[in-house]
Amino acid sequence: MKKTVFLSILILGLLSCGSDDRTMETSGLVGQWKLTEAFISAGGPQYWVDVENGEEFTFFENGTFSSNRFSECTTGIFSTDQNSLSLQYDCDGFDPKSENLEGFITFDLELETNYFIVTPTSGPICIEGCSYKYTRR
Repeated sequence: MKKTVFLSILILGLLSCGSDDRTMETSGLVGQWKLTEAFISAGGPQYWVDVENGEEFTFFENGTFSSNRFSECTTGIFSTDQNSLSLQYDCDGFDPKSENLEGFITFDLELETNYFIVTPTSGPICIEGCSYKYTRR
């Protein structure tokens, strides 16, 4: 009987760790961010360039976001899954031209404490590769 109780507690503990990891990843994104650098190429090696007046995102704990990226639509929902970020704008008739078939704009995500880097994985993708660095505000 003691073994059964111990195993049940152990299994519940392991299952709860997995969901905590996802919550921690999403909660690490919560806050205000500004685009500060872009990793680009003009046909040769890639390099970082500073971005002046970069777009801004605010990610909220309830899974929504606001952004000044598009003037036609400034709000939506977001989710993270391991090393990816998905954004879905919530304005009727809005077509950002970079959505996947499910209606999400997707990125590979590298999340650090004071910045994150995204690389587009949906819509028009840079042939030479491109990434964008957002810094916590």
